[in-house]
Amino acid sequence: MSRVAAAIEKAHAEGRGAFVGYLPVGFPDTATSIEAAVALAEAGADILELGPPYSDPVMDGEVIQQATQQALANGFRLRDLFPAIAEITRRVDVPVLVMTYWNPVLQYGVDRYADDLLAAGGTGLITPDVTPESAAEWIAASERTGLDRVFLAAPTSTDERLDLVVKASTGFVYTVSTMGITGERAELDAAARRLTERLRAHGAAHACVGIGISTPEQVAGVVGYADGAIVGTALVRALRDGGVDGLRRVAGVLASGTARPRP
Repeated sequence: MSRVAAAIEKAHAEGRGAFVGYLPVGFPDTATSIEAAVALAEAGADILELGPPYSDPVMDGEVIQQATQQALANGFRLRDLFPAIAEITRRVDVPVLVMTYWNPVLQYGVDRYADDLLAAGGTGLITPDVTPESAAEWIAASERTGLDRVFLAAPTSTDERLDLVVKASTGFVYTVSTMGITGERAELDAAARRLTERLRAHGAAHACVGIGISTPEQVAGVVGYADGAIVGTALVRALRDGGVDGLRRVAGVLASGTARPRP
């Protein structure tokens, strides 16, 4: 079992869902982003999701876009990613997944990226803009290194697409709660719940829900039917507005939402 899957199972054994927390690397600067990731793990995150800044973050919301653009303006480069991960994994024993657009991986070299991520103590990639049928090189590299590959499933995905995503993913399937602009919470819950049920029917061992989750009540609602809740914007905003201490406080409150008995 991968470290990511093991972390989810450990949370389940403790009677709760997994808390997956996202932060951009390099925001507001590299040293602070390392401290922030450590604080997030210490505050209760079961899995860290770290996003290297990218010049064209078309899939990110405004708060995360602003943060990553600031990191780039401050001089963050891809070569800074792996030393940052190595320092984080030296200090906390929490699986670290990298959420990355695909072009930087290609430019760096897929095998080189996989090898450097493994050497730094990372556990895999979340790849939002590449599909399994386009990721043969990454799938081969992940099988060689044992890194997890987390693909995305959306409410609009066909059954054929879900079957492909489930078979290609390891660790968990990233279950996108909504397409486009975030809607009412009730609508998100219904769409995410239906998608999670469909993923289960296609054999997904673990499905974690992301997009639009920002309160402990929402986290609790998600872990009532999914394996974990993924939170990003609320954490980035907390870091932006309150520094590492502010992030730690917000992360602790969000993590409390997972402590609900699963049905």
